[in-house]
Amino acid sequence: MPLALLALAVGAFGIGTTEFVVTGLLPEVSDAYGVSIPTAGFTASGYALGVVLGAPLTALAGARVSRKRMLTLMMVLFIAGNALSAVAPAFGVLLAGRVVASLAHGAFFGIGSVVAASLVAPERRAGAIASMFTGLTVANVVGVPAGTLLGQQVSWRLTFAVIAVIGLVALAGVATLVPEGAGDAPGGERTGGPGIRGELAALRNTQVLLAMGMTVLGFGGVFAAITYIAPMMTEAAGYAESTITWLLALFGVGLVAGNLVGGRYADRALMPVLCTTLTALAVALASFTFTAHDKVAAAITLTLIGAFGFATVPPLQKRVLDHAAAAPTLASALNIGAFNLGNALAAWLGGLTLTAGAGVTAPNLVGAAMATGALILAALAAALERRDRAYAGRRVRRVVRASDRATSK
Repeated sequence: MPLALLALAVGAFGIGTTEFVVTGLLPEVSDAYGVSIPTAGFTASGYALGVVLGAPLTALAGARVSRKRMLTLMMVLFIAGNALSAVAPAFGVLLAGRVVASLAHGAFFGIGSVVAASLVAPERRAGAIASMFTGLTVANVVGVPAGTLLGQQVSWRLTFAVIAVIGLVALAGVATLVPEGAGDAPGGERTGGPGIRGELAALRNTQVLLAMGMTVLGFGGVFAAITYIAPMMTEAAGYAESTITWLLALFGVGLVAGNLVGGRYADRALMPVLCTTLTALAVALASFTFTAHDKVAAAITLTLIGAFGFATVPPLQKRVLDHAAAAPTLASALNIGAFNLGNALAAWLGGLTLTAGAGVTAPNLVGAAMATGALILAALAAALERRDRAYAGRRVRRVVRASDRATSK
């Protein structure tokens, strides 16, 4: 594995930790600033909104900047945002720090995917992307629980300070280990790159749009369940509230395993892997409606949901890169934003089922429906590809026949 992938993984670890750790620190933030828990929750929703909006804006702003330079700039933003959060004298300043940090999220993963894919042979690109995302999945197993414990036992400000230090390590790694010109279009500092018009033109590709739709619905389906995992596990399965952290760690283990498996096999057969994992995810989410009432079965199903859910990430990210090859930066960053859009949509839809009194496990059915929708989009994308290949084949045969006739004359 190129050492540059390790630098990208460290950055992904820091970003994954800061994204999710705040949910476990809401009581501490609430007490520190004298705000309600729902108000403190804006630190999580504000971050998600910053990712969705920041991904395309930062990608377009750096359309003619080398991708290595953009990665370093994103890490500087990330460090600044977390440092500001650590010393914020007022809640508004903390919220501003969270938004600043979030602006780096989409572009870092989007551009990082392009760079990671460029560091290896074409047949290993999904695996390289998965190596970078390993940092994000490990953050859910190690970074988030450790950061939550540190914040609860010592100081939540120290948690953000440590995350800023992780960002400094990632910045040093990117600056020293990522080769100059990695992932760039011909022309060095991307002066010959596609520019803003080229990046926007890539979004007219139907396959790129379908892949983003699969991202919104597929991994979004996971969050329909995970957002409401605490009441589901305490009220349906009978777990104590103190065990939720360990259950989420199990979910994180599933994320790590799914990421590695998805990345490995997507390089061999991308669409079959994607369709298989989406099918398995839909089944696991639907089954969770019933298995959530048994402690052992609930823990196993939760792990499988994490595994099947994240197994879709490397193939989806690679698919976007493959179909936006001439100008992949914006499309790749937007696909990262699509994950957060799907998360927000799933949480909202799942909440509607609870408000309607459908039962504490009802959000799982929302997730299963979303995953099924992603599977339908995958089937449509595969059918369009087969049609396009058949059309291209017919054109080649017509050209060959015409050439043969001309030669015979």
